[in-house]
Amino acid sequence: MARTKQTARKSTGGSTGPKHPKALLDHTTKREPIATGIKCQEESKKRIKRKIRRGTKALREIRKFQRGTELLIRKAPFQRLVREITQAVAGDLRWQVQAVLALQEAAEAYLVGLFDDTNLCAIHAKRVTVMPKDMMLASRLRNDRCSIQR
Repeated sequence: MARTKQTARKSTGGSTGPKHPKALLDHTTKREPIATGIKCQEESKKRIKRKIRRGTKALREIRKFQRGTELLIRKAPFQRLVREITQAVAGDLRWQVQAVLALQEAAEAYLVGLFDDTNLCAIHAKRVTVMPKDMMLASRLRNDRCSIQR
């Protein structure tokens, strides 16, 4: 390809010079366009596929839930369960929304405490994995009237 003389052009409000350092050296040679922005990031993601270790996502979720204060059990299914149980036990009772939320808060606090104790039982047995026998032991040590039985 023959070289042609480049004439100066009036700027249209864009940048004043070449962005790439090598472009400063020679304007006449033909190069591939420089990848910038999103395309460059997508290419680097395609090239580098990191393998996530086992348990990393679980630990991330644990940290997320420990940081937060929101209820973890969905409100509508819990409310249906409460209404179903009270209908079976005491007939047709009405529940205030705040009463159901207080009951849900108490239930979640109880379960979190039970899981903490269950985890301690598993650690005491020199295990990382929680098993049903750990939960039964934790429930029995707490002297729960409604302890978990097998």
